[in-house]
Amino acid sequence: MDTAGDPLPVSGRREVRLRWSILIVLAIGVMISFVDRTSISAALATPSFKTHFALSDLDRGWINSAFFWSYAVMQIPLGWVVDRYGVKSPYAICFALWCVATAATGFAEGLASLIVLRLFVGAAEAIVVPASWRWLRHNFVETQSGTAVGIYMLGSKIGPAIGAPLAAWIIIHADWRVMFLVLGLAGLVWLVPWLLLVRNDVPRVTDTARAKVSGRKILASPLIWATMVVMFCYNYFTFFCMTWMPAYLVEQRGLALDRMAAYAFFSFAGIGVVALASGYLADRLIARGHNAVGVRKGFTIAGFAVAATVVLGANTTSLNAALFWNVASLSGLGLATSNHLALCRLTLIPKSAIGVASGFQQVATAMAGIVAPILTGWLLHVSGSYTLPIDAIFVFLVLGGLTTALCLKEEWALSDAMLAADPVA
Repeated sequence: MDTAGDPLPVSGRREVRLRWSILIVLAIGVMISFVDRTSISAALATPSFKTHFALSDLDRGWINSAFFWSYAVMQIPLGWVVDRYGVKSPYAICFALWCVATAATGFAEGLASLIVLRLFVGAAEAIVVPASWRWLRHNFVETQSGTAVGIYMLGSKIGPAIGAPLAAWIIIHADWRVMFLVLGLAGLVWLVPWLLLVRNDVPRVTDTARAKVSGRKILASPLIWATMVVMFCYNYFTFFCMTWMPAYLVEQRGLALDRMAAYAFFSFAGIGVVALASGYLADRLIARGHNAVGVRKGFTIAGFAVAATVVLGANTTSLNAALFWNVASLSGLGLATSNHLALCRLTLIPKSAIGVASGFQQVATAMAGIVAPILTGWLLHVSGSYTLPIDAIFVFLVLGGLTTALCLKEEWALSDAMLAADPVA
């Protein structure tokens, strides 16, 4: 399979099946990455874990955020790595490293060692997005990209959906140390199908467009900055759910750990299913002749609007209403999931720049992961309630919807000619 070229013709059935099989492997890989990164949230809602490390609310915010500091720093370097050396080997190496670091978290004895290990996991997981999106951009056309992204993103939502319940189940039946050890080492099994199915995809020397992409010109594009705002706003909500939702459901809504895990599962399963369905529907509309940018923008704005109903759950005294809006709002964000990603990373970005451009965009995603846990912890500390932190989510969702409507313009789309580096005199 030539991952540096155009998608293979439908007549090559074996290659078509291989392409979709690898997509499923990628989805499972991102699922495992989210299980490993969100398992800490279940531990942070566990009294024995909090007591062992003597954690305050501010400490919990910093621990949740630590992952994203190194995750942000490594996005652009690893984006360059996958553009230069391909996807297969860099991804395999980083995957093994973060699994081992997750397992080692079970042996942490102090707050400092816990934070260092989270930094290590974040640095290694930074490979996931640039590698995955480079592979997607080179293997699927516009009328397939929504469905392909939906399948891929289903993995990113199933990960948090099963991560918190699975981590909670292991903690209940064993302890938090066993939980980290089991989840970390079990993930290594993924390397077997990855190494067997994926062929070496090192870019050709003749891929001159890739070699001449200017990072400075990427950053000079108003489109890139608009996509970064949209991704920050989208991910602020999802990272709140990954890091603080378990504690919110236990501490403010009074749910037991096992019941919390169930509602966390339904919330993330909901966004995954909606993401896949809306991506497929957008593809069908585009295949019938509708404008790709307009279709994907419409779904994205609708997703932000439905997600904003999270504020209704935060401001109700009814437990049933709070739990309903908790599930409905995150599920509704799924309307935006596949479509804002397909729009920002595939439709409006040329193949030659996908790794580097995704790296810049992923810095915004990582910043959401840094800011959401810390700001939530601080707002919780000063207000004593989760209402104010969730009101902040509402503000970011409104900003994301407005930026999508006003700034993701088709005429701002990037091209190889626009991004070419200036010739050396």
